[in-house]
Amino acid sequence: MQRIELTGRAMRPAEVAQLGVGDAWADIAPESLARAQAAAQAADRVAARQPVYGRTTGVGANRTQAVQSGDEDHGLRLLRSHAGGIGVPVAGPAIRTMLAVRANQLLAGGAGLSTVVIEAIVTALNANALPAIHEYGAVGTADLTALAELGLTLLGEAPWTGAGPRPVPFGPGDALALMSSSALTIGQACLAWSEATRWLNAAHAVAALTFIAVDGSAEPYAQTVHERKPHLGSMTSARLLRALLDGQSVKSARIQDPYAIRCVPQIHGAALTALDDAERVLAVEINAAAENPLVSAAEDAVFHHGGSHQVYLTQAVEALNLALLAVGQLSLARINLLFQPEFTGLRPFLADGEAASSGVMILENAAHAALADLRNAAVPASLGHAVLSRGVEDHSPFTSQAVRQADRAGAALRLILASELVAAMRALRLRGYVPMEGTPLGTLYALAAPLDPTTTDRSTTADVHEAADLLPTIGAQAARSVPSIADV
Repeated sequence: MQRIELTGRAMRPAEVAQLGVGDAWADIAPESLARAQAAAQAADRVAARQPVYGRTTGVGANRTQAVQSGDEDHGLRLLRSHAGGIGVPVAGPAIRTMLAVRANQLLAGGAGLSTVVIEAIVTALNANALPAIHEYGAVGTADLTALAELGLTLLGEAPWTGAGPRPVPFGPGDALALMSSSALTIGQACLAWSEATRWLNAAHAVAALTFIAVDGSAEPYAQTVHERKPHLGSMTSARLLRALLDGQSVKSARIQDPYAIRCVPQIHGAALTALDDAERVLAVEINAAAENPLVSAAEDAVFHHGGSHQVYLTQAVEALNLALLAVGQLSLARINLLFQPEFTGLRPFLADGEAASSGVMILENAAHAALADLRNAAVPASLGHAVLSRGVEDHSPFTSQAVRQADRAGAALRLILASELVAAMRALRLRGYVPMEGTPLGTLYALAAPLDPTTTDRSTTADVHEAADLLPTIGAQAARSVPSIADV
């Protein structure tokens, strides 16, 4: 199992996703723990000489209310009152990403949280001991309910799922220091980003198979074309398509193809750019000391600020959702081409056998139903607005909602691409075309070969689900054909 060191400064979204699915072990960098300890000591010193939000005062609109001297239960009451999440339980991978992100952020040394709490979080992560977290409770300005539920579990008031660490004591300011983060939302965004990366790689592979099935023209993918309009994403997409089609002897059937074939680099390329932008934003958030108040041990000071606001992440995720919608729309357009005899030389809907057979006609209906869900997921959650805590918190970016929509978008896109893969493989088989063995496309074709070759009228449900299971492997193979977007 890969070991990932938590330093508070260098964690990547892909590493968060690995920890989320249980493919890695987390280690704490000793120097980072020392940095966190220095911040905790500084927080105590500052709070002894001046008001500090959440430590010596209430929170939200209660910021003007002082915590009485000797009130040792203020933090405990804060956790209990904020552990009010509602809805269904959050799934295990998302909770693990929350633990990974929060521990790494705390090691950045801005929270002033006791290091024993940080160590307990990492112990729970590695033991796969999870707190019970509820779905609803955040609107993009900190995952207060989720992290309060974590806090009560760390204290021993709520049970772990699995053998968790022993209860840990919380200091006077530890409650808000733990809660002042969007760690759950950021972790879920890392998972959604990772899944979207998979499906976009697979989208290129499936599009290449369809290209062969309809005798497409490769001119739109030429390097010369994209050097004259050098968007990084389009250049990368075209380069990947050229690599996937290398070694194939295809004679174009038309002087110019429909957008479904001709504009793959533009539409998939825009999605690559959105993925890259989201990754950059996530990399900042994962390693951010964004707690309010922010503790600076070097200056022996605290700063009250608005860094918990997640508008950057909201806008990055929503741009990605819109980009995935365009990818799904293009996949449906290619399915439509595969159903038309003038593009394949085959019967309508790739039918075979008796006259008036329907073939895989229903694939289009099912894929459009999935596209409708993808379209709904692409509607910006940030169009909403909320004023909270008696007007003190008077803007909400609804980041958690945007991230949940990204998860739905990825799931829908996967099924759309799986539908296209079923249709493309059927078209290639009916045409008797097998990509040359040993070529990139030949390898992709072989990976898709387990799909049922039966061409009589029958249910395609199992075919699409099997294709969906094959997509991660097919996408990973396609990605090996070209360097990442950063290397172009």
